[in-house]
Amino acid sequence: MRRTVLILLGLVLGGVMIAGAVLVAGWTWPGPAREDTAFTLQSGATLKGAAVELERAGLVSSADRFYLRARLLGSTSAIKAGEYLVPGGASEKEILAILVGGVGINRFITIPEGMPSILVYERLMAADQLTGTVEVPAEGSILPDTYAYDKGDSRAEVLARMQGAMARALDEAWASRSAHTVVKSKAEAVTLASIVEKETSVPAERRMVAGVYSNRLRVGMRLQADPTIIYPLTKGKPLGRRIKRSEILAVNGYNTYSMAGLPKGPIANPSKASIEAVLNPEKTKALYFVADGSGGHVFADTLEQHNANVAKWFAIRKERGI
Repeated sequence: MRRTVLILLGLVLGGVMIAGAVLVAGWTWPGPAREDTAFTLQSGATLKGAAVELERAGLVSSADRFYLRARLLGSTSAIKAGEYLVPGGASEKEILAILVGGVGINRFITIPEGMPSILVYERLMAADQLTGTVEVPAEGSILPDTYAYDKGDSRAEVLARMQGAMARALDEAWASRSAHTVVKSKAEAVTLASIVEKETSVPAERRMVAGVYSNRLRVGMRLQADPTIIYPLTKGKPLGRRIKRSEILAVNGYNTYSMAGLPKGPIANPSKASIEAVLNPEKTKALYFVADGSGGHVFADTLEQHNANVAKWFAIRKERGI
């Protein structure tokens, strides 16, 4: 009888040890998910509640076992609300570390330099993890940059951050403006900067292009900037074809081929660098510039020099079959 009791006791103890070993080993075994899975932990969620949601999402095999292991083997730190990307096959130990670490999914929306507001609007509306709607923002009110956001943030809040960033950048640039600048207000600075932004993609040229346009404004010459022809046609979207003669001659509030001075408003959202270029333009006598065939421009002080540069550019275009 005693022998039987000892055998049974041994079996029970052995079973407990095996169960304990399985419990511990299961903490680091690969989980059931085969693909990376987005998992949202709501604010105020408890560890027990999180365990239930993890099981529902197919990230752990058993909510009860995960909860027990987490309490016995896991961190004592609190889990943090957020949206997380759990790798496929993540163990229970790795999942808890993710929830405790609080490093969620990074979501960004990037506004390139010179993007018009209609495209900013479309980009905001296409971000399906944002909520609510917005109107097309005022042209020139957005600072081009990359903005982080979380799932569920409102489009209005993200837009407000973009516009707040532009207001601050403009204030800083205006405070450091040169006496040589031709613009008389922040609004004029943004308008001229938007033209500079669209006319050159070479950062080193910004101040020179700003210098040319500043010189033209001083002497009453027309700016003759092609992007100002396109803006009233497409609100800044690519035209997709050559500009027509009739469009060059069109009279409106933007076309700087048919009017002297600045257009009635910005034609894009300029970078801080372009705003700074307009407020601190290059001191130059140049009044003209044309493409040089390598992505930049060649500048000229006189019409005679400019015409020679234009002839070279046309020769390059012909050679390239443009």
